[in-house]
Amino acid sequence: MSADLIRIVSRDSPMALAQVERVRAELAVLHPGTRTEVVPVKTTGDKWMGDLSAVEGKGAFTKEVDAALLAGEADLAVHCVKDIPADRPLPAGTVFAAFLRRDDIRDALIHPGGLRLDELPAGTRMGTSSVRRAAQLAASHPHLFCVPMRGNANRRLEKLAAGEADALLLAASGLERIGRSDVITEILSPEVMCPPIGAGVLALQCREGDTDLIDAVSGLGDPAAHRETTAERMFLHVLQGHCNSPIAGYAQVERNGDLSLRAKVFTPDGKTVLNAHEWAGALDPATLGTSVAVSLLRQGARELIDGIAH
Repeated sequence: MSADLIRIVSRDSPMALAQVERVRAELAVLHPGTRTEVVPVKTTGDKWMGDLSAVEGKGAFTKEVDAALLAGEADLAVHCVKDIPADRPLPAGTVFAAFLRRDDIRDALIHPGGLRLDELPAGTRMGTSSVRRAAQLAASHPHLFCVPMRGNANRRLEKLAAGEADALLLAASGLERIGRSDVITEILSPEVMCPPIGAGVLALQCREGDTDLIDAVSGLGDPAAHRETTAERMFLHVLQGHCNSPIAGYAQVERNGDLSLRAKVFTPDGKTVLNAHEWAGALDPATLGTSVAVSLLRQGARELIDGIAH
C-alpha cells in the first residue's frame, strides 16, 4: 500500500470535501505513507436548485461520482449514505468497502433569536426542502410554515441571514463537519424529528475488482455502523421509497450488541403517520430491515408511498 496513490472522488461542496479530509486522516493513521489526492466533481444535485424529483431525485448527488469511479478517473468514492438511493442497487461493478463510525444522526434547529422549536410562534417560516422534515413538522407543529430551501449548509445559512426564512433545520453532523456548530440553537431528539435513512454515515465505495484497495480501506469500517446501515438500507429497499416519500428511521446497536430499527412513513401533510419498531437481538440486520418494512406495508405504506407524485 505504501507506494500507492489513492484518488478519492467526491462532490465539491465544502461539506463533502470535509468528509474526504476525515477519510484521508483516518487512512493516514491506518496506512502511514499512503498518498491520497482528491478528485472533486460537481453533481447534478449541486447544480440544480429546483425540486430534486425533477432530476432523478437522490441519485442526483451520486451519479457523477459513480461515473468517475467506473471510468477509472478515481479509485475510491466517499458518499453520505443518506444520499445513496436504496430503491435500486449500487451501480454494477462497484461495492461498499466500508461504513465509517457513525456521526450524530439528529437534526439541528437554527433560530437567530435563540428560540427552541416549541417556542417558535405561529407563522414562523422554516427553511427546508426535506419532505421528511416538512411532514414531521406538519404533524407536530402545524402552526409553522415550511419554505423550500436548497443549497449546501453555508448557502442556507446565508439565505437565513438574508431573511428568506426565520429558522432552519439542518443535520447536526453536517454543521459539525464544516465547523459551524456555533449556530445551533437546539438539537432535536430522534423522537421529535426522526432522521433520514443512513443519517450520519459515510460510505466508501470502490470498484469490485480492486481487492487490494478494498482490503486496505475496509479497516476504516465500523461494525456497528455496518449493521445499522445494512438494516436501514434493506428497509428502504423493500419499501421502494422514492425521494418524495416522507420516510424516516434509524437502527441502533445497543451496548450488548442487540440491534433495533425504528421507522416511520408519513403523508406529506403529516396527517397520517405509520410507525414500526422491532428488535433483532443479534440477528441478521437485513432480516430486521425487511421485517420492519413488511410491518409498515401491512399498515398501508405501499398505498401511501404510491399515492405521492414523483
